[in-house]
Amino acid sequence: MATPNAQRVAATDDTPGEAGIGNALKQALFAAAVAAAMFVLLVGLKTDQNIHNELILVQRWGLLASIVGAVFVFRFVMTAFVRPAMAARKASRAAVAAKEPGFLRKNLTVLAVAALFAYPVIAIMGSGLQGSLKWVDNFGIQILIYVMLAWGLNVVVGLAGLLDLGYVAFYAVGAYSYALLSEHFGFSFWLLLPMAGILAALWGVILGFPVLRLRGDYLAIVTLAFGEIIRLVLINWREVTNGAAGISGIPKVTLFGIADFNVSSDAYFGKVFGLAASGAYYKIFLYYLILILCLVTAFVTTRLRRMPIGRAWEALREDEIACRSLGINTTNTKLTAFAIGAMFAGFAGSFFAARQGFVSPESFVFMESAVILAIVVLGGMGSLPGIAIAAAVMIGGTEILREMTFLKAVFGPDFTPELYRMLLFGLAMVTVMVWKPRGFVGSREPSAFLHERKSISAEFTKEGHG
Repeated sequence: MATPNAQRVAATDDTPGEAGIGNALKQALFAAAVAAAMFVLLVGLKTDQNIHNELILVQRWGLLASIVGAVFVFRFVMTAFVRPAMAARKASRAAVAAKEPGFLRKNLTVLAVAALFAYPVIAIMGSGLQGSLKWVDNFGIQILIYVMLAWGLNVVVGLAGLLDLGYVAFYAVGAYSYALLSEHFGFSFWLLLPMAGILAALWGVILGFPVLRLRGDYLAIVTLAFGEIIRLVLINWREVTNGAAGISGIPKVTLFGIADFNVSSDAYFGKVFGLAASGAYYKIFLYYLILILCLVTAFVTTRLRRMPIGRAWEALREDEIACRSLGINTTNTKLTAFAIGAMFAGFAGSFFAARQGFVSPESFVFMESAVILAIVVLGGMGSLPGIAIAAAVMIGGTEILREMTFLKAVFGPDFTPELYRMLLFGLAMVTVMVWKPRGFVGSREPSAFLHERKSISAEFTKEGHG
């Protein structure tokens, strides 16, 4: 039961007085000043060329003022109203006994998976067969690839607590394994998919051995260097990888040898099943393939987390010295985390090569590792649903920017929304980290429990860990 003092604090938090409004105004003005100083050169002034090919400065003070004003309003609303309301709500939830979860909460996972399987059908009903290509490919497949990559990195970072900044290297190993082996030996995708995962896991173990004694920033630097080494090898080993030009003409995935997706083939999917020729069939097939791969990744990760190796990962994440004192072999624990995380990246890489039909080192730069790591952190390290939500927001959000042509009416005809995706991406990360420092999903479910499984509030989890 809440004390009278707590009730008075909650009541004052709901309705901020003059002191609260004054403090909110001060913070909003400070945030606006910082935004103006940061964006005056990035947004307020733009270099361009005139008809005489001379470099000129284009002043965009209106756009700068709108951004600064938005920052001011957002900071004021957050400080004056949103945060007090959230604090009051948190206090009231702590005072009220936990209620039995409803039907929606109990079956949320099943409903979400069913919605994902129905997504292509909904896209076809809304945009037609050809019109659904954009929604199935650019949104569905693209987001699911990053979900699978983030779930794989979650094993290394979220469960084992090993900061890996070179995770994209395993992604590259899987993609080039499929591209090279299919080109030189003619192996099918279904044979190369597990082979790509095994080869990536092997490289994960190779990376794991030199970094067994490293932790924190030192581990991050070494893994970053490993990712750059792999990329430079792909660029310079022209005899094998074709250098910066990449590898093209990578074979498509077949439907278990029953049908393929080459229109000129006698075994074309449309001919086998009596359908009209369309490129949408292949994209829909790839969507369901990557969805199944994601579900397999989630199932394996969840099962491993409940096994002794998963508990060893979590013990290693919390305190390596205490973990070693309990008799846990930290060497094997680290190597298995690197190998399993790399294996899922290898699977995703082979799928990426089959989907694109072309791979080059430009697809595996450090920025990809940073984006995947950001998805894991924003979603909540160790939380599979939170990571999936973060991937949908980040990857889907950047794609939606391409569709926001109405912004040109606000900021001018020369405004290109997709060019500002990294700026908006950074602002979104800062906002989420201030609002939810432990990610979208801050609660955790323990791998070992007595009688009843209960979620653990973010208040009882270590900052930045699962």
